[in-house]
Amino acid sequence: MIVNGEIEGLLVGHWTDADAATGCTVVRLPPQTVASGEVRGGAPATREFALLDPERLVSHVDAVVLSGGSAFGLRACDGVVDALRTDGVGFPTSVGAVPIVVGMSLFDLGVGSPDTWPEAAAGASALAAATATPDVGRVGAGTGATVNKWRGPAGTVAGGVGIATFTEGELTVSAIVAVNAAGGIDDGVAAAAVRDGSFRWTRPERFVGTNTVIGVVVTNAEMTKLECYLAAQGAHDGLARAVSPPHMRSDGDAFVAAATGQVSGVDVDHVRWLAVVAMEQAIRNGVGSLDAMKPSPDEAS
Repeated sequence: MIVNGEIEGLLVGHWTDADAATGCTVVRLPPQTVASGEVRGGAPATREFALLDPERLVSHVDAVVLSGGSAFGLRACDGVVDALRTDGVGFPTSVGAVPIVVGMSLFDLGVGSPDTWPEAAAGASALAAATATPDVGRVGAGTGATVNKWRGPAGTVAGGVGIATFTEGELTVSAIVAVNAAGGIDDGVAAAAVRDGSFRWTRPERFVGTNTVIGVVVTNAEMTKLECYLAAQGAHDGLARAVSPPHMRSDGDAFVAAATGQVSGVDVDHVRWLAVVAMEQAIRNGVGSLDAMKPSPDEAS
């Protein structure tokens, strides 16, 4: 799966611990990439997300870390920060560059080991492995990801990392996402059931607070920080098109939108729309067929 398309310098790397069912994914951004972001889930685990507000000073982000391990997994950001500092990458200050690394984490501690999560060395390893052709599926931050948990253990299926890229003319938008939603992947079935009266709400009895979809949308367009914020909103709209129910209180759904500035004169609504479509497709790519990905009885217990 090629993620960079026409986005020169965009790289993605994974660190995977298959035994503990956890990992992290680093999205390495080209120099001078502008970024913003938005959280819509009720239980986010993030690092440096406040600086993404369009009102804040710093506009450029050097890397984004997606990690398993809940709040513990945010430690993976330290390894990325240290590695970038060694390379002289970051926000310029009078005493040297300070790398700007945004982190988002999902909860996978109930899938593998509850005592293992990505540490600083894992983040550094994922950064070193960053490539334009990363793997997808149960790798990196998606290693221990699951979806459809609101239906209980019998309905839970495997999630993972998904990527989708769309290009129209010179404009390219890529979405990279780790899918660990409380809701399930839906093609309008739930909405149709609500309309015809056959839908019945099932209050989650397990995995409350053990979810979250996190990701990054990157475009080669030239955009302001505020315009990136609007693109991040589009990514959340894409999540709502793919996951049902979306943005639950037990999810920490958060997205970063980044613009590398290689193509000027682009309409932000065009980017936002492609962000919707790319994120929806990336989420579906990260989970695949519900039937094909259904866990064994032992895994579901």
